[in-house]
Amino acid sequence: MNGESVDFSHRPVLLDECLQALQIKPDGIYVDATFGRGGHAAAILARLGPAGRLLGLDKDPQAIAEAQQTFGAEPRFSIHHGSFSEMTQVLAEQGLLGKVDGVLMDLGVSSPQLDDAERGFSFMRDGPLDMRMDNSGGVSAAEWLAKAKEADIAKVLKEYGEERFSKRVARVIVEARQEAPVETTGQLTEIIKAVMPRQREQDKHPATRSFQGIRIFINRELDDLRLCLEQMLEILSQEGRLVVISFHSLEDRIVKRFMRDQARGDDFPADLPVTVDQLNPKMRLVTKAIRASKAELEQNPRARSAVLRVAEKI
Repeated sequence: MNGESVDFSHRPVLLDECLQALQIKPDGIYVDATFGRGGHAAAILARLGPAGRLLGLDKDPQAIAEAQQTFGAEPRFSIHHGSFSEMTQVLAEQGLLGKVDGVLMDLGVSSPQLDDAERGFSFMRDGPLDMRMDNSGGVSAAEWLAKAKEADIAKVLKEYGEERFSKRVARVIVEARQEAPVETTGQLTEIIKAVMPRQREQDKHPATRSFQGIRIFINRELDDLRLCLEQMLEILSQEGRLVVISFHSLEDRIVKRFMRDQARGDDFPADLPVTVDQLNPKMRLVTKAIRASKAELEQNPRARSAVLRVAEKI
């Protein structure tokens, strides 16, 4: 980066819709499970009174540093480095289990992570092939691709990237690494582009699905999401809200299924006559899926795939 200071700005997606969904109480307790660069957090804090409280979590050390710099003197705020799958443990240590009025989850990779070539998330900017949200440890994308079996690469691209040509892409990656290590996003992008059919989806870059699949796998994104959702009933207070923004079908499917199952209640045989109360629903669906407005899309094209879902603990 040549030692120069770079500002990677971040627009909070669906901000007004999130704030409305959370129904923020001045003295409430809230969790921003994906702090990012603090756009949603700042808006929540602006609506909290002196007795309110906001806890932030993030895997990314740069996000933690940003939080400490921006909100370090804010007594109503605390930040925790780690995955939102650890939320129960963090809240238990502070005696807040079952007392949280709202949890916000803004899933996926943040704009600053995408915009910073050094993080290795983007096929549009050449940089080290890293892709770790927590780059203080773990295995980078380059390290994994250097050793993974062809069949395992193909499986990741298909399951997490929904890539139709997963076997073809996996094969050329393995062939390429035999010639030279695949260590940059530019290298991987060119390898993928070379084997993709020219008539591929016109609105998607040829490397989109492969990069998504590798990133999700490296960061255990879907596993962590499932683990986090399983904790919600223990975390939320009665009438506490779960507000989730998803950016692709795999995430949204998991969130939608969780909320639907909790709203439906216990499983009974289909032909057994039971009342809604007997079904013992744990949550209620607050609204249908919400998408970004035309006005927001004009300001922030990255919001085009965002889907907001809201559920309330009964």
